[in-house]
Amino acid sequence: MRDEIIEEISKLTALGLKRTLRLVEGPQGPRVTMDGTEVVLMCSNDYLGLANHPLVKEAAIKAIEKWGTGAGASRLVSGNMEAHVILEERIREFKRSPSALLFNSGYNANMGLITALADRGTEVFSDRLNHASIVDACVLSRAKVKRYANRDVDALEGLLKASKAKKKLIVTDSVFSMDGTMAPLPEITGLLEKHNAMLVLDDAHATGVLGERGRGSLEHFNIKEHPSIIQMGTLGKALGSFGAFVTAGQEIIDLLISRSRPFIYTTALPPSVCAAATKAIDIIDKDQALIRKLWENTLIVTKGLKEAGFDTMGSRTPIIPVKVGGNQKAMEASRRLLEHGVFVQGIRPPTVPEGTARLRVTVTAAHTGEDLKTALNAFKEALSA
Repeated sequence: MRDEIIEEISKLTALGLKRTLRLVEGPQGPRVTMDGTEVVLMCSNDYLGLANHPLVKEAAIKAIEKWGTGAGASRLVSGNMEAHVILEERIREFKRSPSALLFNSGYNANMGLITALADRGTEVFSDRLNHASIVDACVLSRAKVKRYANRDVDALEGLLKASKAKKKLIVTDSVFSMDGTMAPLPEITGLLEKHNAMLVLDDAHATGVLGERGRGSLEHFNIKEHPSIIQMGTLGKALGSFGAFVTAGQEIIDLLISRSRPFIYTTALPPSVCAAATKAIDIIDKDQALIRKLWENTLIVTKGLKEAGFDTMGSRTPIIPVKVGGNQKAMEASRRLLEHGVFVQGIRPPTVPEGTARLRVTVTAAHTGEDLKTALNAFKEALSA
């Protein structure tokens, strides 16, 4: 079997699909050190720059002093600690939702949520560009899965009309993580009562980013909380910490506590992680200056890339893809940018569809004007538009 594994790695290398790890020395920030050289970091999901925020770090340190470093067990055994309950209540308030439940990652949250809700008698309607965690969860749920073209509401409604299933579950990213585009949520939510369906909304890249107060895509589109809408959000992107959550009606949360395997069989999040996330929510809920700065920086970079002739693929968020085409070309472009002092990771299949390899630029509130100028100049000097 070892020979087959070596052969598979060789195939991945030849196709330009072999992954490698790059070491970031020091904390996350607008500039980091890689291989002993300071570079502008333009591919982090730390959208608000909270991962190294002094108040967030202070909250984590105090939590360690109060509660120690680990939870010791799953929440259903002895791992349900005060820090978890405090954070869930803070998330519930922030998201304006009836109830919330913590998970250990966005992947675990989607896996635990969809497999608890769906079974062989369920039809799941999933956007074709949904995150891998949604794709995998749909498979494991054993439900019948119907995929519709990205953001195509007419195609979605056609599938719903043809469905004979008693249980219908629509699943979509709110912000597509490799495209930076948004799901048409007003139109999708308009289908729920009409077709007796529920919506699972992956709000990972919208939480802390979209909406005037950073509450996510429902706030952005002015959609009210509804019993048929279940949200998943992450603590590890704009909130600068780690873990994830589901917000929904209490009956959904009760079901997850009893049936969600990733929740039941996983040691609970460390209390320091919970305290850091709680403080991050406090920061952005009190003052939206970081959110405004994020969008100012996003406009600067999007405009600069377009004016330089780059295809940003219709992005409307701080995720700004730059289309380059082939797998090898994407990685070569990433290497050349790094030589010019800017780190942007190349993205290849299966993360994106075949033939759509790209550079995935992300903007943060922590980037200064000089950082953005350096990045835009690097694109102009290192790459041919």
